[in-house]
Amino acid sequence: MTVQASLTSDIDRLDLDGPMFDPTAFGLNDEQAEIITSARELGQRVFAVRAPTYDRDAQFPTENYRDLHRTGLLGIAIPKRNGGLGADYKTYALAAAEVGRYCGATALTWNMHVCSTLWSGPLADDLEMDATTRAEHERRRAMHYKRIIENGAVYSQPFSEGGAAAAGGVAFGTEAKPVKGGWIVNGKKIFASLAGHADYYGVLCTEVAEGEKASRRNTLYLAIPANTGGVSVVGDWDPLGMRGTVSRTLLFKDAFVPEDGALMPRGVYFQAAMRWPHMFLTLSPTYVGLAQAAYDFTVRYLRGEVPGTPPVKRRMYPTKQVAVAQMQIKLEQMKAIWFQAVNEARANPSKEQVLRAYAAQYSAMEGANEIATLAIRTCGGQAMLKSLPLERIYRDSRCGSLMLPWTAELCLDRIGREALYETGESDD
Repeated sequence: MTVQASLTSDIDRLDLDGPMFDPTAFGLNDEQAEIITSARELGQRVFAVRAPTYDRDAQFPTENYRDLHRTGLLGIAIPKRNGGLGADYKTYALAAAEVGRYCGATALTWNMHVCSTLWSGPLADDLEMDATTRAEHERRRAMHYKRIIENGAVYSQPFSEGGAAAAGGVAFGTEAKPVKGGWIVNGKKIFASLAGHADYYGVLCTEVAEGEKASRRNTLYLAIPANTGGVSVVGDWDPLGMRGTVSRTLLFKDAFVPEDGALMPRGVYFQAAMRWPHMFLTLSPTYVGLAQAAYDFTVRYLRGEVPGTPPVKRRMYPTKQVAVAQMQIKLEQMKAIWFQAVNEARANPSKEQVLRAYAAQYSAMEGANEIATLAIRTCGGQAMLKSLPLERIYRDSRCGSLMLPWTAELCLDRIGREALYETGESDD
């Protein structure tokens, strides 16, 4: 049964929204279009209904993950030979934008899960490994993929530590000491989405042998089972937005991780960070979807078509028409540069492609909130009620520019510096 058939067999029908990226206009093939449509259909029919509860209660969207597993989307980037949908980077990004259109928290946490398969799958396939290392990686990732496909295992990707490591400035403070059969991990991750709800934590940490100095080159990517001794989740979670991500703090105290826990072989993550920079652009689809959601709400509201509100039309006022025009221009600008960036995602991109990726990240993360702000001003006070989705979209969209490793500030810094300097160039 196809993904589409699986969805339509047991979810009530409704008039679906049009695609954010029309398959014909954006050159998508039939398989890509089917996967992306399935994500939009699940998002509109199911996730949008649950989103207010997850936001109000800061509750993890567990039910949504059961649906992602049931429909095959939990394994969207897992190769077909391993039972997944075999989607490439672009297909996943477009599908994630559609999910973000209806539930930002689900899209953002889904990204953390999918990256464990995207980075260890098609991205790793582009990187250099000797034959023995590649064969061992193939064996290990097949084991991880089987857990996801057969059991619905959920992987997370705790990244931040409160310092410069997540931005790529220094080695990760979470350290893995090599021991017989694996590693002993000690450290802390903050803003760890899915904390307490993932089955495995895909932890970026630094391998440090006795007497060695920590180095970014020795970054490991390890899947640590949530039930491992020494793993704990602490702290509360009551943020402004993205409340359903449940991004609490993870602690690791002498946690043993077997060698088969490696999601990438030694040295491959560092190689990826240097040669596959678009791997850090995968947070942005959520915010492209939120921007679309803010625009969609505004159009429906001004047409008097928002469920739960009086059917009063406001579309005839010139000020409203101008505001919608401004929103659409911003949205189309964002979508155009972002689509181009995800279309260019590959190993060894050019300088111009990397600069465009930074610009796309900045445009999505800042632009989503700019569009949501325009939407609130245009729709008026009623749009701020928590019974309507725009208030949640606004709060969720404000969080994007803060997210490592490519925050809005870091994107501006890197664009300016790298546009003006060639590699190795200085003013000395």
